[in-house]
Amino acid sequence: MNLNATLIGELIAFVVFVWFCMKFVWPPLNGAIEARQKKIEDGLAASDKAEKDLEQAREKAAEELKEAKTQASEIIEQAKKRATLIVDEETTRGQQEREKIIAQGHSEIESERNRVKEELRQQVATLAVVGAEKILEREIDQAAHSDIVEKLVAEL
Repeated sequence: MNLNATLIGELIAFVVFVWFCMKFVWPPLNGAIEARQKKIEDGLAASDKAEKDLEQAREKAAEELKEAKTQASEIIEQAKKRATLIVDEETTRGQQEREKIIAQGHSEIESERNRVKEELRQQVATLAVVGAEKILEREIDQAAHSDIVEKLVAEL
């Protein structure tokens, strides 16, 4: 009977121990285990989210890089067009300036030609008067006979 009483005592001690463990030991351990599991799940979820965010950031960066390259090529193309336009404008302006200078030169030449012609006419008229004086052997007053001189100039 000793064996039975020992067995019953051990059984009672075991039941009290199990009850004590279930009442006071297991709840904090289960809480700690559940908290740890939740923390691990949250970490894995955050890791998955960070991985998705990283992939989205890479895609966005690639898209923005492509857009920046497109904008850069558009800006370069606009700059080339603008440079061509400026060169064309300056060429046109240079041609206009050249034509203006040429026209001014022609005008100056024509003015000089007219002046030289007038001087030549005056010299010819003077020579004609001098020649007429020698032929007539008398002096002709240029002021008195200016109408004759002007007729000679006009004829020449």
